[in-house]
This record gives sequence, structure tokens and C-alpha cells, in this order.
Amino acid sequence: MTNTLGRPDFAAIAAWVQPGESVLDLRCGDGTLLKLLQQERGARGWGVEIDPDNVAAAIANGINVIQGNLEGGLAGFEDRAFDHVVLSRTLQTVRHTEGILREMLRVGREVVVSFPNFAYWKNRMAVMNGRMPVSEDLPYQWFNTPNVRFFTIDDFEALCTQMGVTIRERHVLDEEGRLIEEEQNFLGSLGVYRITR
Repeated sequence: MTNTLGRPDFAAIAAWVQPGESVLDLRCGDGTLLKLLQQERGARGWGVEIDPDNVAAAIANGINVIQGNLEGGLAGFEDRAFDHVVLSRTLQTVRHTEGILREMLRVGREVVVSFPNFAYWKNRMAVMNGRMPVSEDLPYQWFNTPNVRFFTIDDFEALCTQMGVTIRERHVLDEEGRLIEEEQNFLGSLGVYRITR
């Protein structure tokens, strides 16, 4: 998997967006992903971001961005308003996981999520050695992490089954951005999923 702009999940996401499609990027940060999708795929899009500094950075990047909090839902967006709704490396920070997934599936024809796999072998080793894991995918210390959910690839797939969500495609990547085909819940550090209702 090509490591686009230092983020291997961006390469998977870009491959799933067809030229000219519309994208809503939730917690879009400085708009890097949307800018990439506009440049490489001709995508049309909007970002939603809560942090005022990131909102300003996204605007400086030429991104249409709305300042808002995801925890309140996506009531400002109509059903099926976008081809893709993206939440990259953020699902673990959301308090109302099922609620935001339902809202994303309402607003988008497809949903793309990426998240760190807490069952990755290096994370397991860190816990076995008495410490919480810190890595590129989990860059925070236990005391300053924005993460409120600690889940695994298997946990996410079980939630999709419980919610009646269809997994159309998935890429499980290691820390180098290489695709993992076997023992994904153990060897994969990052899950990237394309899901639909």
C-alpha cells in the first residue's frame, strides 16, 4: 500500500473514492485528506472539525470546512448527501460509537473508517510489560490520550454484524503500511474499512 503523505490509510481511502465523487471528512484536521482527494481524485468535499486552529488550517488549505462537534450527530446533513463519509483514526475518540456510525451511514452512500488495532502484537506486549502502548498509531500517553474506546479489528467487525452493517472491503496494515493478509487481529496495527448499510 502506498504511503501517501505519511498516512497509509489515506492511500486506501483515495483508492475507494472515484473521480468526481463527494466526500464528507469528519474531524478533518487541517484538511490534508480532502486536499489529497481533490488533487488526485477530483473529489468534491466538505470537512467537519471542532478545533478552531485546525479549521483555520483547513481553510488555508482551500478546504470547505464547518466547525462542529460530532458528538451532536450530523443533523445538518441530508440523507445520502455524500458518496463517502470518512472518519480516519478518530472512531476510538468518539463517545457514542454506534450513534456516529448510524449517522455516517445515513448521510453517506458509503462510510470509510480507519482506527488503530489495540490487539496488535506490539500493543499486547506493551501491556504485558506493564505499560500502555505508545506508537505511531497510538501516539499519546495514557494520561493525555483523546482515546475513549480501546477496541480491536475483531471487536469492530462484531459491532458491524450487530448493527447489520455490511463490510464491503477492508485493509489491515502493519506499522510500515504493508497489507496484512493473515492473522490480521494480531499482526495488523491499523484497520481501514469500507462499510454500507
